[in-house]
Order: sequence, then C-alpha cells, then structure tokens
Amino acid sequence: MKITSFNPLIVTTKADDTIKLFEELGFEKRHNKVSGVSEDINTVRMKDSNGFHVDVTNVAKLDRDMTIIRMNVDNLDEAFALLTSRGFKAVDGSDSVTSSSKSVLMASPSGFAIDIVKHIKDHD
Repeated sequence: MKITSFNPLIVTTKADDTIKLFEELGFEKRHNKVSGVSEDINTVRMKDSNGFHVDVTNVAKLDRDMTIIRMNVDNLDEAFALLTSRGFKAVDGSDSVTSSSKSVLMASPSGFAIDIVKHIKDHD
C-alpha cells in the first residue's frame, strides 16, 4: 500500500469560519466536494504555498468539532486490513462512495481517527 497524501481533516458545523481562518494563514481553496453519504456534508480542500493541505468538512449536526487524519492510499482494502489488524474499527455509516473516491473512517482503540480514501480513476 502506498500513501499518496496525508493531512488534517477538520469536521465542523462552522466551516465558513474555519475556512476563513485558514485563508488568513495563507491557504487557498482548491476544490469543493459534496459527500456521497449526504448532500448536507460538504468538504473544501485547501492548500498553502508550501504544498501543505487541510480539508474542512461542513456538517449540519455535530456535538463538537473533530480533527481527523485524512490518508489517501492506492489500495483501500490493504489500508483497511492494516488498520483493522492494529485494532481500528470502521465507524458505522462512515463508508462513502462518490464518483471520484471511496472512503472509510476508522477509529483507533485510543480514539483518534483516520479517514482512508482511495481515488477512483477513470483512466490508467
């Protein structure tokens, strides 16, 4: 399994405020994606001049903000098996398939989370 990118993902009900903060820190919006799980979930990918990324996901209901590690991989099944073998569990209802990606949110035994993502390519 190859990791193709690795960055923070902030899940919040106040995405506009969070995006504004990161813009003030020098990040720019790269693209916006509506989730395959719900149209109420919307993610903005941001990048700064050093090549660092942060994703900000807006959700309608959430008790408090969450920070998750987003890990893009070339083999979702292999990443899932590796994390499962280390005690991670898929968060119920977190798996998502869109026209451009598949993902599963995994929670560690101690509580931190990794969202593993595999991009779906329409070409070789």
